[in-house]
Amino acid sequence: MTDHSLAVTLPNGPFRFIALDVETASRDSASICQIGIACVRHDNHIKTFTTYVNPEQSFAPFNTELHGIDAQTVAAAPRFPEAWLLLKPLLQLHHLVQHSSFDSRAISAACRAYRMPIADLSWSDSVKIARKAWPEFKGNGGHGLANLKQELGLSFQHHDAGEDARAAAQVVLMAENRLGLSFDLISGTTRKAQFDLPLGRS
Repeated sequence: MTDHSLAVTLPNGPFRFIALDVETASRDSASICQIGIACVRHDNHIKTFTTYVNPEQSFAPFNTELHGIDAQTVAAAPRFPEAWLLLKPLLQLHHLVQHSSFDSRAISAACRAYRMPIADLSWSDSVKIARKAWPEFKGNGGHGLANLKQELGLSFQHHDAGEDARAAAQVVLMAENRLGLSFDLISGTTRKAQFDLPLGRS
């Protein structure tokens, strides 16, 4: 679901992990125009939340063609500070997953642009996790979401933040099954989340 007013309740945790994806208005990584999260419960059910964000800057034609978002789409959407104040309390409690390092860099850039403190978050990269689980994809399309969609039979709308976040979460769940290892063993995260519950507990 996509929310403009932020009057929507976020998914209730705690979760095993949360995948996050952003779309941007231009090459400026701070120009976030959509944020999506996919929250993985302890029964592996995924709950998503998506919001548009008004980046307060111009949209590049290339980006709009990619994700279909333009200035009119986000005219009534919150600015990044409002969206981030809503999301940060939930995100800082959990281990986060991004597909490559773009999303964490974009969040940090947006925080800097608005002179907000950089959040101390626990990030894992589902590209690296996918490389461990499916090394045979290297040189055969790679480990980007577009190729993983085809190779793993995933169904999602690429370049929609909520859909891409859900796909990244699904990649991690499938990698757990493939490797026979739990997320905490394949995450590669360098720090603990505040809500560091043992896996399998709700």
